[in-house]
Amino acid sequence: MADRTSLEMRSLISKNGELRVWLGQAVVASPEADEVVVRVEAAPINPADLLVLFGPADLKTLRRSDVDGLPGIVAQVPRERMQAVAARLDMPLPVGNEGAGIVIDAGRDAQHLLGQTVALRDSMYSQFRLAKASDLFVMPKGTAPAAAASACINPMTALGMVETMRREGHTALVHTAAASNVGQMLARICAADGIPLVNIVRNKRDVDLLRSLGSQFVLDSSSDDFEESLREVIFQTGATLAFDAIGGGTMAARLLAAMEHAASRRATGYSRYGSSIHKQVYIYGVLDPSPKVIEGNIGSAWGVGGWLLTWFQQRIGEAELLRLRQRVAAELSTTFSSVYGARYSLAQALSPETIANYARPATGHKVLLTPFSEG
Repeated sequence: MADRTSLEMRSLISKNGELRVWLGQAVVASPEADEVVVRVEAAPINPADLLVLFGPADLKTLRRSDVDGLPGIVAQVPRERMQAVAARLDMPLPVGNEGAGIVIDAGRDAQHLLGQTVALRDSMYSQFRLAKASDLFVMPKGTAPAAAASACINPMTALGMVETMRREGHTALVHTAAASNVGQMLARICAADGIPLVNIVRNKRDVDLLRSLGSQFVLDSSSDDFEESLREVIFQTGATLAFDAIGGGTMAARLLAAMEHAASRRATGYSRYGSSIHKQVYIYGVLDPSPKVIEGNIGSAWGVGGWLLTWFQQRIGEAELLRLRQRVAAELSTTFSSVYGARYSLAQALSPETIANYARPATGHKVLLTPFSEG
């Protein structure tokens, strides 16, 4: 078939501190033998997408600025925040970490994929996407693209946390920002697999939400007895591994201190070095961009590091990756279902009024882009 023209969203921060996000036209080439063309039907806006879209720009300065008759916006990045984005200056970046659609064209070796619903990563805020057949996450027949739009990241992240726990010899987990989409999936996995999970949320409403999913251990970090309750539930569960979506501040240290306290309660003797049981916190989010503070009585056997889904998937290999994907596909409408609070076209997503609604992610307000809808 002939090449296609696709509307695609791009984000750029210039050296003079101006953020520009716009829709432009791009040519999508006909597929090679091992390639397909996907008509993108649905793509979620995840927190990581917001980082690419808007970076550290001051959205109070946002205004409409169309390009060649297509929607666009501009905003200013404060001077003191420019260092954080030095590596991307003057680079137009594609946007959309994941999404799903229908295979409408295929090369010689990928004909069997025609008409299939598939999910895939990267550059998904576009109408058409050229991709290698090997990069596709093929859904069961009859799966709607909207149901598969969030299949690549959050479900695999939640499963990756559990798989990391098993590979590193831990037996229980702690998760912060647990009312998030990832957190709810992790709660369902742990309930089904019999894994003790300590869920940390920020208010009473989210406590009720996690309990409705069958979670036994749910703590409100804003409560006066949070530290005492955290030590107690970590002692009960034996959790020595945590995944922290907050990133900055003291949360990682508080988790390590509670783990050390629990280990000390089990100790049969005294050591000035603290417990020899290794305690690990993986930071995988940046809800709080402030510096990470590690202090307090955390013993000597501990670690704090970063965790990224892409690197995890590279380490486990193709066979294990396929096994995890098969579970996601089998439980897409249950364990790994996503609920969207709003749906926008690509043009609507670049309206300043719409951006005000979705640029600050909140529990229960996941947004879906539908590239072929009008508006």
